Amino acid sequence: MSLNVITKSVKLADGREITIETGKLAKQADGSVVVRMGNAMLLATVVSNKEAREGVDFLPMSVDYQEKFASAGKVPGGFLKREARLSDMEVLICRLVDRALRPLFPDDYHAETQIMISLISADKDVKPDALAALAASAALSVSDIPFGGPISEVRVTLKDGVYAINPTPDQIESADLEMIIAGTIDNILMVEGEMNEASEEEMIGAIKAGHEAIKDQCKIQIELTEATGKTVKREYSHETNDEDLKADIKAKTYDKVYAVAAEGIADRHVRKEKFAAIKEEYIESLPELAEGEEGPNSSLIEKYFHDVEKEAIRNSVLDNRIRLDGRKLNEIRHIWSEVDYLPGAHGSAVFTRGETQSLTTVTLGTKMDQQMIDSAMNSGYNKFMLHYNFPAFSTGEARPNRGTSRREVGHGNLALRALKRMIPQGDENPYTIRIVSDILESNGSSSMATVCAGSLALMDAGIKMKSPVSGIAMGMISDPETGKYAILSDILGDEDHLGDMDFKVTGTDNGITACQMDIKVDGLSYEVLGEALAQAKEGRAHILNKVRETLAESREDLKPHAPRSFTMKIEKELIGAVIGPGGKIIQEIQNESGATVVIEEIDNQGVISVFAVDGDSMKDAIRRIKNIVAQPEVGETYTGKVKSIMPFGAFVEFMPGKDGLLHISEIKWERVEKMEGVMEVGEEVKVKLVEVDRKTGKFRLSRKALLPKPENA
Repeated sequence: MSLNVITKSVKLADGREITIETGKLAKQADGSVVVRMGNAMLLATVVSNKEAREGVDFLPMSVDYQEKFASAGKVPGGFLKREARLSDMEVLICRLVDRALRPLFPDDYHAETQIMISLISADKDVKPDALAALAASAALSVSDIPFGGPISEVRVTLKDGVYAINPTPDQIESADLEMIIAGTIDNILMVEGEMNEASEEEMIGAIKAGHEAIKDQCKIQIELTEATGKTVKREYSHETNDEDLKADIKAKTYDKVYAVAAEGIADRHVRKEKFAAIKEEYIESLPELAEGEEGPNSSLIEKYFHDVEKEAIRNSVLDNRIRLDGRKLNEIRHIWSEVDYLPGAHGSAVFTRGETQSLTTVTLGTKMDQQMIDSAMNSGYNKFMLHYNFPAFSTGEARPNRGTSRREVGHGNLALRALKRMIPQGDENPYTIRIVSDILESNGSSSMATVCAGSLALMDAGIKMKSPVSGIAMGMISDPETGKYAILSDILGDEDHLGDMDFKVTGTDNGITACQMDIKVDGLSYEVLGEALAQAKEGRAHILNKVRETLAESREDLKPHAPRSFTMKIEKELIGAVIGPGGKIIQEIQNESGATVVIEEIDNQGVISVFAVDGDSMKDAIRRIKNIVAQPEVGETYTGKVKSIMPFGAFVEFMPGKDGLLHISEIKWERVEKMEGVMEVGEEVKVKLVEVDRKTGKFRLSRKALLPKPENA
């Protein structure tokens, strides 16, 4: 069988090349491609059923991204020794791809669709996540599945005023800004990233730089579509519509819905009841049916009424400049917060904004509590974790708990990226830090509440933050026909659902630390984006002031029940002395002091971390370690223990692991004829180090040097 392999390529500004190949692998799929950059290769496939399932009125699409361990020549860890459930990192990449692709499928396309992306070959200098959406879009482009693409995603970093596209891991590590940007040839679709207190101008500059690269990558996908002959997409019919019913519902309910929306009712339950009453009134107004006669489809009534709600609410905001809950466009909901709410936690905070509430805790652990990372591309340890939980009761719902959702992973990661650059780094932070945000109420931007609560909990725990961080969720409603638009600060859940943009921004007084933006409308200008960022900056400052009213800065000390930590560096050669034969010495230190001692070699030095639950344990462990690593100094006085007695003197352990000879002539000024009865094994004795033999390194001690010299001596 002959293969019809088609390859297209595009070069980045620095000369590196990305190629897209189709026609060789996975030909049973509706569309499949291999995207390559360097030695990194991604296989992307897409399959979509021809028909939609009965009763499905949405796009049931799943996106799965997985990095094969074999791609990097590694064997998976754990008991199973095979790829199992997706890691959090892989889930985050799935979300990046899904958020970029989903808005571009037709609204009436409801067929089960599955996109799978696999890293089949790894390259240590290439981050594959920046290629995943390109691969997925290319697979759709060579299929007959209806799709409004192509799209692509790129990673953009900023260092010393220079933007880089799809940089190496080393470049990412040192960058002041790192963003993933998705878009079509014409528009930006999605943005996500973290910054080291970047300005709004730097962020917009990154988006512009990323979009230029995206345009080139979209162009080669169009060429690929033409080369494969997939320019005509499949026909489908997944919806049954009733235009008369649609018009009737709008005519009889629009004005009523608009009037309720314009009331500015703060209580969402009251709003919900009023909207529901309008719908029920319409249903009751329908004529009674004769026997055997079919009435309007109830699901269509639900759908069309929802469309009326959306249009009326949006128009009310644009016309009146007053929001659904009565607020001004830039008005932030009422905020209250509290710290030290949980006496058993190392740090805790409650942050409430409107009807959104987070109860957040901080737990401090040792190096042994670090999270082990084992993936195809990365292996190592993570000492800063943030976990976000979104129980059903937070929205007044009852549903089974099926474990951590992809949404929870994504929201937690956004909050983590917002905070991580503001906590002490390296040697300044000896702790493993775990933040847990439990959302107790939710009506808009629980991830941003997590950021604020996380800042408060960290400061309550005594972690010396560079600066507290606040976050705000921005929205937008626009009308392309009239050109009207409204930028909304601190959006409600309904405003997120009905709006054209969900833009989350976090930052300090000095700049932005993280962002996440999903755009649902074509043609958002950079001017409007700049306006949204400026309004977000005002909102962040307001919220940050509220945070500082509760706790202005980190507490001076940790909580009494929090673990204490001490870090010291020693010469590499002394590591063995602290550990001792078979770990004997370090075990003795831990058992007798009650502290936990961790030793590792970093940069050709020994690094000792001591953790203890109280100050006394800490002091005892540190004293013992310092005694071991301390270098004996001639002329210094030590308190030692007699280890053995010989006819010519005694051997005294004057420092841990260091014995010296106390010669019989150095015991006292008077002549000592024999050792019997002069000293006993285990006896404490003060001695002075008088000499270190240059050849042998042996220590010579004296006791008489510390005693007054008799006149006749």
